[in-house]
Amino acid sequence: MLIARVVGTAVSTIKDPKVAGTKLLILKQTDHTGNEVGKPFVAIDLVDAGVGELVLTAHSSSARQSNLTKDSPVDAVVMAVIDHLNVDGEVVFRKE
Repeated sequence: MLIARVVGTAVSTIKDPKVAGTKLLILKQTDHTGNEVGKPFVAIDLVDAGVGELVLTAHSSSARQSNLTKDSPVDAVVMAVIDHLNVDGEVVFRKE
């Protein structure tokens, strides 16, 4: 799993039938405090996340373990919206 921030959406009217009807989000990986690092990537949204939210993502074969993505051409999914991060006893992120 990786922590990422939703930075945008991707709209596609023509998709593989196995992912038809899904929402695509543009994400940027973050460190454990919510600071953005790395390159952006696109993921299928399983939890109705929104732009600006910090989320947990699953990748590769783990991304194909949900009911919606089983046997689908999916490399990344958003599987949870983060409410807060607690690192070494300190809250380093709290959802507003």
